[in-house]
Amino acid sequence: MSKALIVNRKTISRNSREKSDILLWDFTKLSQTVKHGVKYSLFRKLTDPIPFSAFDWSAILHLSERTMQRYKTEKKTFDPIYSDKILQIAILYKLGNEVFGDKANFDTWLETKSVALGGVKPKELLDNTFGISLVKDELNRIENGVLA
Repeated sequence: MSKALIVNRKTISRNSREKSDILLWDFTKLSQTVKHGVKYSLFRKLTDPIPFSAFDWSAILHLSERTMQRYKTEKKTFDPIYSDKILQIAILYKLGNEVFGDKANFDTWLETKSVALGGVKPKELLDNTFGISLVKDELNRIENGVLA
């Protein structure tokens, strides 16, 4: 597992600004958040740095754009199945930024076809857990210099 995903329970802060830094959460809190659902306000905090449009998120979560709009206007909480994917992608995005050392470089990589990922854009794989794992594994290989 990447150093970026190691969580030290002692570093968890009650500061609301840091609550959106998912890597400061312990695994129990992540599991509880999935179980109880991600509130739309937390979804926005977690996903604001991620350059995905509402259309992208609706495709990733397999929800219509209209449903996504309802979550926003009604300040709803996402069901566990969607919450799990939101948190996985937020963690993946944090890892990618750390591996590339630059948000712009990582954003470009997400949009570029990858030979290692079967000639598809990494972003296109984020709509299911298996694809998220493939992208995460590729980031770990890049981080460790295994580019074959």
